[in-house]
Amino acid sequence: MARQQHDVEAASAMEVDVPEIEWDGTATNQSIYSLTDTNTTVVPGLSRPTMSSPQPKLSMAECHSILTRPGMPFEVKTAVIGNSVQKVLKNLPASVRTFWLSHSATHANLPYVVFESDRLTYQDVRERAFHAASVFRELYGVHKGDRVSLVMRNLPELVIAFWAVHLLGAVPVLVNAWLPAETLHHCIVHTDSKLIVLDCERAELLSSRILDIKREAGATGVLVVRAHEWRGRGWDHMTNWDDAMGQYQGRDDMVWKNEVDCVPEDNAVILFTSGTTGLPKAVLGTHRAFLAMHFLMGLTQARLFLRYDMPAPVQDPTAPQPTNLLSVPLFHITGIQLLLATSSIGGRVVLMRKWDVKEAARLIIDEKVTVAGGVPSIVLDLVESTLRGKPSTIVSFLFGGAPTPAQLTEATRKAFPTAQMGQGYGSSETFGIVANFGGPDFLARPKAAGFPTAVHEVIIVDPKTQDALPSGQIGEIWVRGPTTMKEYWKDPEATAKVLTRDGRLKTGDLGSLDEEGFIYVRDRIKDIIIRGGENVDSTTVENALYADARIMECAAVGVPDARLGELVTVVAVPKNPWKGGKITEEELMGHANKSLPRFAVPVMIVVRDEPLERNPAGKILKKELREMMRDRWLQRKASSARAKL
Repeated sequence: MARQQHDVEAASAMEVDVPEIEWDGTATNQSIYSLTDTNTTVVPGLSRPTMSSPQPKLSMAECHSILTRPGMPFEVKTAVIGNSVQKVLKNLPASVRTFWLSHSATHANLPYVVFESDRLTYQDVRERAFHAASVFRELYGVHKGDRVSLVMRNLPELVIAFWAVHLLGAVPVLVNAWLPAETLHHCIVHTDSKLIVLDCERAELLSSRILDIKREAGATGVLVVRAHEWRGRGWDHMTNWDDAMGQYQGRDDMVWKNEVDCVPEDNAVILFTSGTTGLPKAVLGTHRAFLAMHFLMGLTQARLFLRYDMPAPVQDPTAPQPTNLLSVPLFHITGIQLLLATSSIGGRVVLMRKWDVKEAARLIIDEKVTVAGGVPSIVLDLVESTLRGKPSTIVSFLFGGAPTPAQLTEATRKAFPTAQMGQGYGSSETFGIVANFGGPDFLARPKAAGFPTAVHEVIIVDPKTQDALPSGQIGEIWVRGPTTMKEYWKDPEATAKVLTRDGRLKTGDLGSLDEEGFIYVRDRIKDIIIRGGENVDSTTVENALYADARIMECAAVGVPDARLGELVTVVAVPKNPWKGGKITEEELMGHANKSLPRFAVPVMIVVRDEPLERNPAGKILKKELREMMRDRWLQRKASSARAKL
């Protein structure tokens, strides 16, 4: 396959005239970590760079060259991963167990998990994880390499169980708890889970089929956390978590040490794709892939300060403890990476049972939250909440999980003028970000998704010829780096479709690189609307409607047309309440006609009050919207035809 790689690291071998920089060995653990999700850069508890737009002193590649050289905490070396030689982080912990033991000991006395009336320190979670790991091993036979399905909403027991599984060198399977019973059944059985841990809602949902699940998965047990919350009753063939923990009380809590620790390329975690086009696929990642993100976030922050010639940050001991309002599910890559990053800096996570903007606003005030956000709809909820314009402890807003509407950045800046913002790009298959940026770079390029990290390669490929394209041209985004998934578990056919022999991941996204190497994402290939041979990306159409400040969210989808192939349609949801009167289709058509080429102007805009349906990752379910809009368009055409009779 012919390729001309766009080398965003072209300056890596250059001699760069900059002052000498020295970092002590603890810098990456104490002073320059950022919290992140698959699309986000945020910085908790640090003095922040201004959000104005100064001129950079160094290129991104020059910064990477300095920060990754020998002796630096972010030093990069090469390693063979699969069939290719790739850049990896030299100082990364070898395993998640090593990471957790180190950080839980360092921050032992600090508050760690907040959930409703529960308050747990790092030491509390550490001790409970030790105990749970011993229970898993001694009572249920879980050993290194076994899979353990964790199927629940964001609860403290999920955090405890996650670390407990890693103490054994086993593999946590983070199953989307919002899936229907049949799909949950598939995910647990498909991963051959040795042990299954459920919350009470999932226990009730799966109670009629739990024996089949256990038999087909080869599971030795099913534990139910917080069983007392479900009308005080239990379930047949399942064990109350508290009873199982009590059964082992007083015995050796350190037997997990008998399991050999993992190495970087061992299996570490399984997540699931959204399953919008079929059953969810199980994404398998290694310890190296999963752990890299918290180092890369530190590197990103250091890059920002170096690029703009700002003083290296110093930890302020009087600053409030970094506190993250974890409003996204831990079974999503966004949530679990935020837990990892928060743990790496001795931060605190505030868990929510479910998203509720009024409750979120209360928690932000009462718990002195410093980091908030998630998918754009959550950020927009907070921007429109009672927090708007009031003094706030929030220093960082994260954006991620879905395309960011064009007006959201400015609205967030006005509502929370002291908060830092950033953007990034990644997926479950990359176990976090591939590219990101923040501060002045973000403000200067609000439509970009970020700049590739120091260990990721990004090329743009012609989907038909699979040749690499030059900067400025749109094609499929392919990425390679140490965070890329190992495989889709037990699905070699699906794996072969997205992973090349030399380790590149075909993302399924359309985008481009500019001359400097910044990534611009246009659309999912499957969401492109092809009208009369013209490609219309849905994001451009949606941004045209977001010019109307009354729009909360919208989605553009194609509907079939016998002559042109597809036509553009849009579903729009206004903010509620809106004092400016009812929004009409005609008004929105006016916005579209002003800013879109004629072929991209929608033929129909449906305005509705109900929010758009999303998956747990915050992505709009466009498959369902296409079906709905197809039917609406057929009805409208039929009505128009009857009117002409």
